[in-house]
Amino acid sequence: MRTLSSWYIHYFKEESSLIAIKNAKIVTPDEILEGKRVYIEEGRIQEISERVLDADRTIDAHGRYLMPGFMDVHSDRIEQFILPRPTAKMDFELALKECERELLHQGITTMYHSFSLYQNELLGKSPLRTLESVEKMAHLIQDIHDRNHLIHHRFHLRIEIDFIDAYAIAQEMIRKNLVNEISFMDHTPGQGQYRSLEVYTRTIQNYGGTESKHMSMEEILQMHQGKDRFSMQQMRDLTEFAHSHGIAVASHDDDTVEKLAINEQIGVDISEFPINLETARAAGEKGFYTVVGAPNILLGGSHSGNMSAADAILDGCADILCSDYFPPAILHGIFYMMEKHGCALPELVKKATLNPAKAMRLDHDYGSVEVGKKADLLIVEVLDGYPVITHVLVDGRPTSRVEYRR
Repeated sequence: MRTLSSWYIHYFKEESSLIAIKNAKIVTPDEILEGKRVYIEEGRIQEISERVLDADRTIDAHGRYLMPGFMDVHSDRIEQFILPRPTAKMDFELALKECERELLHQGITTMYHSFSLYQNELLGKSPLRTLESVEKMAHLIQDIHDRNHLIHHRFHLRIEIDFIDAYAIAQEMIRKNLVNEISFMDHTPGQGQYRSLEVYTRTIQNYGGTESKHMSMEEILQMHQGKDRFSMQQMRDLTEFAHSHGIAVASHDDDTVEKLAINEQIGVDISEFPINLETARAAGEKGFYTVVGAPNILLGGSHSGNMSAADAILDGCADILCSDYFPPAILHGIFYMMEKHGCALPELVKKATLNPAKAMRLDHDYGSVEVGKKADLLIVEVLDGYPVITHVLVDGRPTSRVEYRR
């Protein structure tokens, strides 16, 4: 049995040991390299070369792909772990630990957990969308990095702009370093995600919000027309405050070029889920990073009847792939676009690695297989026509290994 002191020796030896990865197809931002080895020490990539060095540990990739870990900038998957049933609320930390085990094996080494602040219950009353729950999860994500964890957890605060109190709440959370990304949302029917009133009606019926059960559609529309919203100045001030803390700011469901012009005035960095190709193209021309959902690729289109993510990628106006609500979709979406549409793998991988790292201002450390970068790495094989992840390294430490059998 290993004693406590010998465990410490083993642990620190592993941290400082030299790891080599051989026989890999190395996916860099521009090409796929073969015949080279990747050397990792002290959590970072030290060398990519043909040299054969005396490593403390060698991982044989057996001809599989080696690529960076995915950085998912928008996902509410954690909600499904905390609330697997409407009346079954699990312990937050238990849910986070189980969620990260799943995410690790799906290749997501950095996750921006998305939590929302809503004013009303039209999209459903959720015990996770209260201020208490939002702050509780933010504190847990901040704290978990000082304890045992598997991946990098980040907090994405989504703000519905008719929730006036959220302005002060967001400021205070940013001040306490509890937030890593913010986004402004407007789910008012008749624009954005719900340009179609039919889709909006169907959505609120499916969510089962308590307020909508007692209101006609005409009453709902009147309520939206009379509600208060953040002012332009408030959104501009909150954006500047976020930027001063190194935090990226996104808009949500942009549907017109005019709305993008407003975003320019506010100073946002990212356009999440643009509704149509025209807006997505214009967002890119204006310098916004554009985000599309990977599940959209697998489903063959948007569940809200909006822009096809595959069309946006083929059109060249989709910078970032996120999982939205289904984390496996990033890996499968990448290989689907390569196999079905002939897209170059390095360019597709960038949409889940280097591009989100740039948008989040973390590309000095993450997002690519390059010397000096943190070694968040995946080894990926294609079995039975589906991509599977066999190895994951986080900060240079081998964290997961899965070998399929026949």
